[in-house]
Amino acid sequence: MTPLSIDHVSRWFGNVVAVNDITMTISPGVTGLLGPNGAGKSTLISMMGGFLSPSTGSVTLDGNPTWRNETIYKHLGIVPEREGMYDFLTGREFVVANAELHGLGKKAAQKALATVEMEYAQDRKISTYSKGMKQRVKMASALVHEPSVLLLDEPFNGMDPRQRMQLMELLRKMGDEGRTVLFSSHILEEVEQLASHIEVIVAGRHAASGDFRKIRRLMTDRPHRYLVRSSDDRVLAAALIADPSTAGIEVDLAEGALRIQAVDFGRFTTLLPRIAREHDIRLLTVSPSDESLESVFSYLVAA
Repeated sequence: MTPLSIDHVSRWFGNVVAVNDITMTISPGVTGLLGPNGAGKSTLISMMGGFLSPSTGSVTLDGNPTWRNETIYKHLGIVPEREGMYDFLTGREFVVANAELHGLGKKAAQKALATVEMEYAQDRKISTYSKGMKQRVKMASALVHEPSVLLLDEPFNGMDPRQRMQLMELLRKMGDEGRTVLFSSHILEEVEQLASHIEVIVAGRHAASGDFRKIRRLMTDRPHRYLVRSSDDRVLAAALIADPSTAGIEVDLAEGALRIQAVDFGRFTTLLPRIAREHDIRLLTVSPSDESLESVFSYLVAA
């Protein structure tokens, strides 16, 4: 299966532009789709899944357009954010119905329910489920035909910590198997733990793509912040502040460390160990304090 490709795609609703000229390729592995509320994530996923047509541009899977092409669903599984479920059915009946749409039977449905650990509640009506349980039974229906591509819109909503960990492990396993998994989420810590690749959308536009640490290091207009502990913070600070790669140093008495702003990432990373060696200083901690996904995301939104 070739990647899911989005080529110069825009989508507008009347005078409102939801997605503006986005191009990206979603390859095998786990990709996190990030953006603030209203950024266009759900609209983009709907176009990837063939639920919406692009106003301009194209969305293709294995070279075939997703819009008005029911054959893509042989390879595609979708978990939308909206529930849109038949609450009068039991969980098992709902998943069996989806299995039958793919020409499969109860055995495939039972396997999918077991995969998301919903066997214990499979004979209860969906109307009695919590939001987290509904998310998991939607996941089972999307996995029933073992798709090679899985699209999930805010799949962690309503799940308790144990359910989140179980789903994260399942998605990680699917990515390791070579399947293409794309999920949107506002839970940045979990995206950081799970996604090997991120795509960031801000105000309908494609803001960044790649590993979030690499994206952060490309932001040369913003200082890189480090927390550094050493055997002699005073001497280390004096030597570092004299170099143009360092914009500022603050002594954090509570942490017993230096908070350093580096404006030249490449120069600073070679300077720090050299100074420590020259002054016989032991570096006890060197920790980036702004390379979390949340920090990178905040920079991009504010840009």
